[in-house]
Amino acid sequence: MDHSTHHYTGHEHGHGATWATATRATLHCLTGCAVGEILGMVVGTALMWGNVPTMVLAIALAFVFGYSLTLFAVVRAGVSMKAAVKVALAADTVSIAVMELVDNGIIALVPDAMDAHLSDGLFWYALLGGFAVAFLITTPVNKWMIGRGKGHAVVHAYH
Repeated sequence: MDHSTHHYTGHEHGHGATWATATRATLHCLTGCAVGEILGMVVGTALMWGNVPTMVLAIALAFVFGYSLTLFAVVRAGVSMKAAVKVALAADTVSIAVMELVDNGIIALVPDAMDAHLSDGLFWYALLGGFAVAFLITTPVNKWMIGRGKGHAVVHAYH
């Protein structure tokens, strides 16, 4: 077969995963995680919850928003809701889990960050620093998974 007639679609499959693809997948994940996590922190703080329930809410919302971004895109491509949920779970679970583990680990390790309020710079520095470190750690994980046809690679058929 003459491969010179194939057109590049911007989607890498198999072992051809690039850093650009992994970066886009991680930014996609980071967007959902950040929205959910910040919303969870705001709600937990507004309701004057303690650290643990606020963190649990923030992590749960990070997963909800992370999955939602993929879910809406796949449903928009004409996939049934049931199939779209399966695609979103396959595409994003590991990426979101790694991102949340790293991000929340950073926040927990920064002295006094867990007790900082939304109006404190320390809260935002720890949160944004956690996102930055999580992005740096999650990107190679996503590259590895995409290169094996897993993770965000399963979404490419629907773009």
